[in-house]
Amino acid sequence: MIKDNTNPNYTAQLYNKFIDQLRLRDHHKNIKVTFILSNYIKMNFSSKIEQINKLKIWLDSFRPFSSIIVDELKKLYDVQFTYNSNAIEGNTLTQSETELVLTKGITVGGKTLEEHLEVIGHKEAIDYIETLAQQDTIVREWEIKQIHNLILRKIHPLEAGIYRTLDVKAAGTNYLYPEHYLISQLMNDFVTWLNSTEASQLHPVEYAARVHYRFVSIHPFRDGNGRTARLIMNLLLIRAGYPIVIIDNQKRNEYINAIAYGQKNQDDLTQLLSLIFDATIASMIETLRLLVTASDSKDKGQVFYQEITDYIDSLDDIR
Repeated sequence: MIKDNTNPNYTAQLYNKFIDQLRLRDHHKNIKVTFILSNYIKMNFSSKIEQINKLKIWLDSFRPFSSIIVDELKKLYDVQFTYNSNAIEGNTLTQSETELVLTKGITVGGKTLEEHLEVIGHKEAIDYIETLAQQDTIVREWEIKQIHNLILRKIHPLEAGIYRTLDVKAAGTNYLYPEHYLISQLMNDFVTWLNSTEASQLHPVEYAARVHYRFVSIHPFRDGNGRTARLIMNLLLIRAGYPIVIIDNQKRNEYINAIAYGQKNQDDLTQLLSLIFDATIASMIETLRLLVTASDSKDKGQVFYQEITDYIDSLDDIR
């Protein structure tokens, strides 16, 4: 297809070509969008940050997202984020059970009331950070306490949004968290850095990851720190124009070990950053999977459709 940016129908033509290419490959080899996108960025961009930046350019080319797309993404990530974040902390509800609790209000037999309430509280916290992300305000201790309050108020109301009053250590690694009487000053320092020029100069995904690490290393609450940290991280990512990034429960051990490695090695975040970069790439590809085949996208995303249709053509030429 000859490139013609002056033709108002050019993007729609590229969209139709892309759909035809997918239809042909799905019929013969069951090759999906996620496979094509993953291969393309790995072949063309060596670093994970470069891959994230390319995916971000593609995502932005589809903005503004239609209301149908926004609603679908909301349903998808409410369930996936809630399931995985709670599962990391030991909740035994499956992803399908989590969806039933959120969408149907169904009580699942054999599961505790607390597990159901954790699902509801986490969904309310997602709603809160999504609202907060649209506001041009700094993130203060009050907002952090509010996130924690939403997570725990139905389960442990006396601890929800309240800093711990005793000293604790990590059960799995015996890492000793800061003494409880230091938390007030540490959290003040934390939000000062979070809103600093120094922090804002980091790449948005690295910034969000470092905020997550600093928060869990302070461990300001007796319970719910991991869930709160992942919600704060995603608040910052959403505000920067990224989709919700999910730490997969299947990578729970790798995730916990990456945090522990940083805590034992002078805050070396090599492992944690790599894991969060991977999760960001996966989330962006998942979002694009929904966007790029939707009929509502027919008049958007020209930069994406041009690159990917050319890439698929090149694969055909090789064959």
